[in-house]
Amino acid sequence: MEFVLPEHHRTDHTHPVKWIYSHAKRYWYLILGGLIGSLLNAGLAGLTPVYTGQAFNLIQTDPGNIQQLGKIAILITITLTSRAISQYLRNLSLEITAQFIERNVRDELYSNMLGKSMTFHSMQPIGDIMAKATNDVREVNYFFSPGITMVMGSLVFLIIPIIYSPQYHPSLVIVPILFIIVYAWSIRHYLSRLGPATESVRANFGKLNTHLTESLDGIEIVKGAAREKEEITSFISNAHQYRNAMVKQGDVEAVYIPLLLMIIALSIGLGQSLYLYKIGLINMGAVVAYFGLLMMLDFPTFASLRAYSRISSGIASARRILGLMNMENNLDQNIHGVSRKMEGEVEFRDVSFQYGPELEPILHKISFHIKPGQRVAIVGQTGSGKTTLCRLINRTYDCKTGQVLVDGIDVRDWNLEALRHNISIIEQDIFLFSRSIRKNIAFGRPRATKEEIINAAQSAQADDFINSFPKKYETVIGERGVTLSGGQRQRLALARAFLTNPRILILDDSTSAIDSATEDRIQKAIFAAARGRTTFIITHRLSQIRWADMILVLKGGEIAAIGTHDELMQSSEPYRDIFKE
Repeated sequence: MEFVLPEHHRTDHTHPVKWIYSHAKRYWYLILGGLIGSLLNAGLAGLTPVYTGQAFNLIQTDPGNIQQLGKIAILITITLTSRAISQYLRNLSLEITAQFIERNVRDELYSNMLGKSMTFHSMQPIGDIMAKATNDVREVNYFFSPGITMVMGSLVFLIIPIIYSPQYHPSLVIVPILFIIVYAWSIRHYLSRLGPATESVRANFGKLNTHLTESLDGIEIVKGAAREKEEITSFISNAHQYRNAMVKQGDVEAVYIPLLLMIIALSIGLGQSLYLYKIGLINMGAVVAYFGLLMMLDFPTFASLRAYSRISSGIASARRILGLMNMENNLDQNIHGVSRKMEGEVEFRDVSFQYGPELEPILHKISFHIKPGQRVAIVGQTGSGKTTLCRLINRTYDCKTGQVLVDGIDVRDWNLEALRHNISIIEQDIFLFSRSIRKNIAFGRPRATKEEIINAAQSAQADDFINSFPKKYETVIGERGVTLSGGQRQRLALARAFLTNPRILILDDSTSAIDSATEDRIQKAIFAAARGRTTFIITHRLSQIRWADMILVLKGGEIAAIGTHDELMQSSEPYRDIFKE
């Protein structure tokens, strides 16, 4: 599940700029094409005022020489046409580079998120992750186009007046050189103020998106508690903070010194050239050409106003994305681990677990041993750690101390994919995708045949209601299965589990939303499906507990008792208390 690139394309996660560069260097040939286009564009742009100065002198000295004026006009036309081609080469090369980088950054981020542990995902707001995966990734695109595109072109434009102006008089190079020096200082000062402003914009956008996602995801609770006005007020407050951050960035961009510097440079340069003309050191055509060369400073001045803002935003976004990807991830995929056939033996040895170093432990020194094919019921009061215990078997979480073993092998020594392919978990809170019923059932086995899918649905008592829909198995259900009843969702989850044919089956209160009549049929299906498989059942229903080979009673994260129903009713007060509630 890790984003894999060839060794020479590994990305550098030590700094945002280095990370972007490590993605960009894969497309060096496109960047080279953009650089060549920029050089040609700027060089040809410098020829236009030179030819204009020649035409001006010709009109003054030989106004009747139409043939020579025509040649100059043709040269200007060729120059402008060539400029258009070079601009196209520059823009196309860097835009393609930007699109490639956006695609690769999004792939890397998505794969990185899927490879992280549930401990990580439990602590991260989904809205902020979505903001980084969409808006921030797009800002990295804009870092290149128009950001780098404009900067690359504008920097070359700064050099051209220095190259062409000495042909008229050596002293005319002074103004362009001084402008570049002061321009570089002002840009550095500008970026030092712009950086924090763009960081604030990106952070506030993430906060805004987090609140929006949580409100929509919990819309049923919001409406049920009549909290619409309060949520709107909170959203407006976050929107105002985002707006204020944008306004602050606008304030920084408004105080843009290079605009003033360009006007001063044009004034001084024009005055200097007119003075040289007055004392007879240059002609009027040179004055016109030189002023045209100075006007080339217009592009880097105005382009950098937008370009450097994009670059600053791109770096800020890259820092946010890197911060997310670089967060500690203790979940080892162990791609070279054990991948052999699983029997289903499960053993816990002094297992303790807590979600974070500052949080209270959930499980304390849990030890038990389950033989292959045994049916185990896990019971206990709410918050006793039943679900967490089962999540340690398939490494949804990793235990902090002790060992969880499957077939006598520590689960961390198994290949993670092989381990999870052999374990199916049916949640109490069923998650279904916004896809067809067929694809939802076949999620764990996308290549399953239609007959296998139907058989799994029949085993889960889901085939009847599926066939009642007009499109049957091709019916598209809403996110989380909102168009289905609770019982229908759980039967689809059962079908999904049956189809994967797991060696270990975990049922987390999976029949809680099913009516009694349907429960009887599903009980038989579960009983048949559990035959030959190690099965863990988290439940309070006596009908399910009775047919378990072993019952684990949890209390306060510890095992209070182990035995059969009859044994525990005689010997375990915590077990008896469960049925008194």
